[in-house]
Amino acid sequence: MKRLLLPLFSIALLAGFTPVAPEQSRVERGPVELTLVDRDRDDALPRYRHDGQYWVAGERGHRYAVRLYNASPERVLVVLSVDGINAVSGESATPDQTGYVLAPWQSTDITGWRKSNDEVAQFVFSSPRDSYAQRTGRGEDLGVVGIAVFGEKRAVRWLPGPPTPRGRIAKPASRAEAAADSSTRSMAEMSSAPAPAQRLGTAHGDREFSSVRDTSFERATAQPVQISQLRYDSARNLRARGIVLEDRASNGDRIPQAFPQRFVADPPRR
Repeated sequence: MKRLLLPLFSIALLAGFTPVAPEQSRVERGPVELTLVDRDRDDALPRYRHDGQYWVAGERGHRYAVRLYNASPERVLVVLSVDGINAVSGESATPDQTGYVLAPWQSTDITGWRKSNDEVAQFVFSSPRDSYAQRTGRGEDLGVVGIAVFGEKRAVRWLPGPPTPRGRIAKPASRAEAAADSSTRSMAEMSSAPAPAQRLGTAHGDREFSSVRDTSFERATAQPVQISQLRYDSARNLRARGIVLEDRASNGDRIPQAFPQRFVADPPRR
């Protein structure tokens, strides 16, 4: 049994390191939903399926968060990898490392590289050369955010039904994604152009307060019950791959708001 991190105020607990056998299989579906949120736009980034992978378009200089939602009635351990690096320990990521523990139906935003139990360095979309991975000599896995999820041994199931997740969760089968998946497949088959060079990485940004506490967590299995990942790059590069991006200015999936106007608008001119 090892120590884990638990975020406070909708943040996860931190769990410690328990060696396990190397992961052999890839499990894409599981109890945890993974979303990237542009913090400067306050918006979940739409994801697009292309060649069997999910992609999001980031914008250089924008801060982002990794939103994790545990859609199960039991605690889970989530090992978070950003650009191939464990976002808690800074090690080259493997599933057997430390991570965050989410309570049943908990949603939390991980906003940066963990520096202590009270502070993180913000995740910021950056040029590849300014990314934390490149600056530490590990730039071969830029542009990917991944999670390895473990169930808990002797887990206690919560009986109440799941609450509504905090914030918007990017749906895996949105209309934009479905259209992109069908259109990009034919475009990719027609083109033999090489993939564009990666234009984005994740920088080690400004420090900010983010409180977690340690907890104990014993994994039910040596292998994760879920491994999922999101690829990210610039909008320009996604288009170069043949991905048709959603028009954010006229988003047909916009959620109606009860109070869309924050302040009083000027009346029409006479």
